[in-house]
Amino acid sequence: MPIENYGVLKGRITECRQERDRRAPHYHIRVRSAGVDARVSINVQSHDRRRPDLLHLIDDDFRHPITHRLQDLDHGWHDGAPDGLALDYPRGGMVSREQMRAITHDRPGANNDLNDRLDALIRKACDDPEVEVYAFGSAWGPEPTEPDEVFGFEPGRGLHDVHMNQGNARHDHHARDNGVWRDGALFLHLKREGRWVAVFLAFQSQQWQTDDAGFPLHESRITGI
Repeated sequence: MPIENYGVLKGRITECRQERDRRAPHYHIRVRSAGVDARVSINVQSHDRRRPDLLHLIDDDFRHPITHRLQDLDHGWHDGAPDGLALDYPRGGMVSREQMRAITHDRPGANNDLNDRLDALIRKACDDPEVEVYAFGSAWGPEPTEPDEVFGFEPGRGLHDVHMNQGNARHDHHARDNGVWRDGALFLHLKREGRWVAVFLAFQSQQWQTDDAGFPLHESRITGI
């Protein structure tokens, strides 16, 4: 079945943290939204050790009709729906597989890995109260008895699956996440500059030709994430 609790969180970024040495590293963002804190956790590496690098596209001048609808939203959580407040990489006309490039999550030097590129965007947003963030993915929480394990706020709650959520092979354990109009992504609205930035992420094992349930049309060369 597709990922649950799908939608978009709108708010302000207040803190961020990289992970480089964990088995399944993420880039974490603390978002303040309608008086509530949430953690947005973004995969920066795949479980597939043969192809650990994610596919990514950072569009520094993103233009699409969905931005008009997003900027009219109030801060807070909004359920996704295929009528416009939802993303689908193959069907939505926002990004193509040909535009995306594989990138490692950890490489010596500056601005040459996924953590670096996300950090450059997010830290700028932390310093500018006019920047608003929109995170599409799957919501979890609140967890009233547990503080957030990364930032420590209470109650713990957040958002994950901020990447393509279809095209996983039927034999893969991520096949249960397949669904159309359930893809994740991150958008930043730089209001002072009148500009939008979009971050699209996918796994190399995911196929872009999918059926109406989000399963690959051709799986002969597909392996698990």
